[in-house]
Amino acid sequence: MLSIPVNYTVDEIPDGCCGMAGSFGYEKEHYDLSMKIGEMVLFPAVRAAEKDTIIAAPGTSCRHHIAEGTGRKTLHPAEVLYNALKTD
Repeated sequence: MLSIPVNYTVDEIPDGCCGMAGSFGYEKEHYDLSMKIGEMVLFPAVRAAEKDTIIAAPGTSCRHHIAEGTGRKTLHPAEVLYNALKTD
């Protein structure tokens, strides 16, 4: 879907989970583990992305976790598509 807009390319981060799993990562006893999972692949890849790279994730908890773990704003793929296709 995200490769539909002209001049957009998609690079998928080869990671199966951000570490949040719904509310799992918000629970005090799981927070550290959740952050460690995010640091395995996802967070370093997001931090390494150019500042103008759009980071997309479909899950609400994933977007929150990426923002918390990296400081990067993350959009839902539908938001990315909408922004790319809307006309001024």
